[in-house]
Amino acid sequence: MSTTPEPAAPAEPADAPQPLWTPGPERVARAQLTRFHRWAAGRHGAPAPRAADPQADYTALHSWSVREPEAFWGALAEWYDVRFSSPYETVLADPAMPGARWFPGARLNYAEHALRPALDPARAAQPALLHLDERQRPGTVSWAELARQVASLAAALRRLGVAPGDRVSGYLPNIPQAVVALLATAAVGGVWTSCAPDFGARSVLDRFQQVEPVVLFTVDGYRYGGKTHDRTAEVAELRAGLPSLRATVHIPLLDTVAPEGALDWTALTAGTEEPAYEQVAFDHPLWVLYSSGTTGLPKAIVQSQGGILLEHLKQTGLHLDLGPGDRFFWYTSTGWMMWNFLVGGLLAGATIVLYDGSPGFPDISAQWRVAELTGSTVFGTSAAYVIACRKAGIHPGRAFGLSAVDCVATTGSPLPPDGFRWLHDEVKEDLWIASVSGGTDVCSCFAGGVPTLPVHIGELQAACLGTDLQAWDAQGRPVSGEVGELVVTNPMPSMPIRFWNDPGGTRYRESYFEMFPGVWRHGDWITLTDRGTVVIHGRSDSTLNRQGVRMGSSDIYEVVERLPEIRESLVIGIEQPDGGYWMPLFVQLADGAALDDPLRDRIRAAIRGELSPRHVPDEIIAVPGVPHTLTGKRIEVPVKRLLQGTSLEKAVNPGSVDDLGVLRFYERLAADRAGGRS
Repeated sequence: MSTTPEPAAPAEPADAPQPLWTPGPERVARAQLTRFHRWAAGRHGAPAPRAADPQADYTALHSWSVREPEAFWGALAEWYDVRFSSPYETVLADPAMPGARWFPGARLNYAEHALRPALDPARAAQPALLHLDERQRPGTVSWAELARQVASLAAALRRLGVAPGDRVSGYLPNIPQAVVALLATAAVGGVWTSCAPDFGARSVLDRFQQVEPVVLFTVDGYRYGGKTHDRTAEVAELRAGLPSLRATVHIPLLDTVAPEGALDWTALTAGTEEPAYEQVAFDHPLWVLYSSGTTGLPKAIVQSQGGILLEHLKQTGLHLDLGPGDRFFWYTSTGWMMWNFLVGGLLAGATIVLYDGSPGFPDISAQWRVAELTGSTVFGTSAAYVIACRKAGIHPGRAFGLSAVDCVATTGSPLPPDGFRWLHDEVKEDLWIASVSGGTDVCSCFAGGVPTLPVHIGELQAACLGTDLQAWDAQGRPVSGEVGELVVTNPMPSMPIRFWNDPGGTRYRESYFEMFPGVWRHGDWITLTDRGTVVIHGRSDSTLNRQGVRMGSSDIYEVVERLPEIRESLVIGIEQPDGGYWMPLFVQLADGAALDDPLRDRIRAAIRGELSPRHVPDEIIAVPGVPHTLTGKRIEVPVKRLLQGTSLEKAVNPGSVDDLGVLRFYERLAADRAGGRS
């Protein structure tokens, strides 16, 4: 149980910054959040809303949701008519973290809830999925057809002997077949896990070998960046490296013949069986997601059917305000948690948009073109993409028909202030910008969008309902208005039920509960403002601590990458053996730019003037590229370890990075520096 007292709504000081966007009264009134609040006040003891003050209403509702988690989560389940085939004994039997016990006794099925619109005669023929690739020809799969394919494939999985708890894997791009395979796996009580086909075989085996799947769904290749990429050799390597497999299912995306011994996708999904959904315990595993694995084997994170069902109903329905009639597009791949989150849009009754292709082909406007072609109402992308569009000087609001887009959501890294301004100026003024932050660890958001609240530049609108998000100092004391560790002091249903192959839960506890026992420490620096908004400063394990003044690396990136000559940057702070501190800034230059003294001076002046003179880098070094994880996040800690003298093999798992050659540059740089000091 949270110890957070019920606060009054934050008072706006006279000199408070003006919001970039404020929802109109009609939007606030029709939001699902508003209707849920009014209903929960009448039925479950939530504080009564005050129609004239959405900020005060959300503050009160959020406080209730973390102070009375049993009332909140029970109300949410009732509001969304969660079908428990066996009733639960209590909502939260044990709130201790790790190991909180949710809805004991309850039985349900995630896939059954995702496919409920197929049972509605008025909706069965409407699109559940819109899908397209770089050829930009949208296709549709109706709710009825999606449910039929899922039922057929689920029956086939049962014939193959797949039982509840068995793992089923996908080496698949963002295509309808991946959604069908996930839902069919959930329907039989199996445990889904997936990787995108741009992952190399070694990276996939590092993940799949941990969970020992019995079925592998795979494509023969994919199209990306205007090119065809054959993956038949990688598929053969996966089959050889996974002795647990009973069957491989071939999806001929490039129209090739199935390899020997593989089953044909079309045959398995052509049946007309009645849907059958295995009723499983609330905490039965739904899927396994993976950490980036930059410094070892990826963590195999297990999340539950019931926990994800409730958390995604909350996020898609209340926080993103999705419902029937919405079209939900998030640029993602099956190797990133945002794909699982995108599929969760089905729970809200929304049509989800699947795009299989490069974000920048044939040009940087590709994602805006998809939003236009599909009539997307909520468009999710990365902060990096927004900044790339700004630097490219495009004008999507003028170039494309985006009248349907009500919300642009961003994640992956903090959206810098310039990104907020650009979206407002270049997409449309009446645009809800939902910058969100969470993690694979919970497959959800800790803080993010709230449809009834204003948007302030550079800030996330609020902590999410049911999430007791706090900023703590090193002594475990809550702080406001200053940088602290992101902690969550009450359990969330989508927190991992365990890590796979983690006897005694040792690795799980070390990952989140070592610094503050019993409290989830996520590893991000945040500031909670006096108006309830949240500022994300970046990872706390890569914090720049100069003369006792700490700063997140994302603050540096926001300032440096505003310069047109800088394509991307990487900043590292390294404690020296003699007690000194070396802080280099690595910059990947834009085409035609040169790192000369005037540019170095402008970089230093920008950091000194906009951030802190203490965080002006000691050196500015041009590099051929910035390394990323396979899901596109900058790699900071392994580069720091390389520069401290750790070998590449020990500093990073080679299969977890997008370009090993770029990392070798930093390895050579470290060797040259070591040689110069000796």
